[in-house]
Amino acid sequence: MKLFRALARTAEAVAAGLLAVIFLAFIAQIALRYLFDLPVGWTAEISLVAWLWLILWGSAFVLRDEQEIRIELLRAFFGPRGQRILSSLGSIAIVVLFALALPATWDYITFMKVESSSYLKIRFDWLYSIYLVFAVAVIARHLWLVVNALRGRAPSEATHIGSL
Repeated sequence: MKLFRALARTAEAVAAGLLAVIFLAFIAQIALRYLFDLPVGWTAEISLVAWLWLILWGSAFVLRDEQEIRIELLRAFFGPRGQRILSSLGSIAIVVLFALALPATWDYITFMKVESSSYLKIRFDWLYSIYLVFAVAVIARHLWLVVNALRGRAPSEATHIGSL
């Protein structure tokens, strides 16, 4: 358990670091443009790259299941067993779809090594590699949800938009 807590804290620290990079790039952009009359594009590029990584990293490693927003219109009509079955079916569908997309995702990301960003010259395969990490994490998370449902554990309570 200590290992999982340490990994979770590390993932949160990476997310916080990416947020700090966005903030510092934003401040640098304002200072360079309005204080020194030196408009630059690299600050916007850093912000965009950090934002992309923050969203996908956070979704993969920081966001917990109970923090996800789900529209579950049918769930209220079923008891605990039915809810586990519905959750399992949804998770299996996500696993299958993401797994089917993995080879094409890998091909596209490796193909993108021929392109790079405008200012910082970051190769796009490095820039978009976080999506592959995200996809694998989504598959692992939903496989774990299926395992828990098969063990009889109730799915995590989520924010229910459908019941609002």
